[in-house]
Amino acid sequence: MIRVVVVDDEALVRSGFELILGAADDIEVVATTTGAEAVDAVRREGPDVVLLDIRMPDVDGLTVLRHLRALPDAPVVAMLTTFDADEYILTALRSGAAGFLLKDTEPDQLAQLVRTLCAGGVVMSPKASRAVWQSHPGATAADDQEAARVGRLTEREREVLVLIAEGLSNADIGSRVHLSAGTVKDHVSAILTKLRVNSRVRAALLAQRAGLLDGRNRSEDRR
Repeated sequence: MIRVVVVDDEALVRSGFELILGAADDIEVVATTTGAEAVDAVRREGPDVVLLDIRMPDVDGLTVLRHLRALPDAPVVAMLTTFDADEYILTALRSGAAGFLLKDTEPDQLAQLVRTLCAGGVVMSPKASRAVWQSHPGATAADDQEAARVGRLTEREREVLVLIAEGLSNADIGSRVHLSAGTVKDHVSAILTKLRVNSRVRAALLAQRAGLLDGRNRSEDRR
């Protein structure tokens, strides 16, 4: 079972996520809580995944994220937001969040996104991440220099990077490009080293910034 804690200041959002995820056979929502009680709940329940509201009146979501990331057995944390271009999203991703979900995510997609998070994948809408980059005041020259490192990757590494940005796990990437999970792991390690980043999320952001996902974004926009 994938153990999940939902952190949001709105009781309706918490109960909605609990109801939707609880319908999945392999997911158990072990706690729902406000931001003020989030860290204690995570320490007590030891979840695999935390869905954390980024904007809460009692405790800022970024503050909760920092506390959760500092725990000895830190869970995977994805941020919840209402806005595609939330100005805090990029800061959260740089602080160790494994992705972000819009609160109006389709119910039939929510359980699969939680499974992706638990498997080590990235959950980040290309369309929304593009809006984040464009709206965030820090996404300027320094970020463009980081994105330029994508040019150092081999063709195969760029292919794997795009699949990382799509949220695929190593096993899923291997199935897509007909490589063993071990070989994919080696490619991922090389990608992170060449891009000088320490997480798949940061690598996915650079892929977006470098334009590797533009074709997919246009297809998504048409849908």
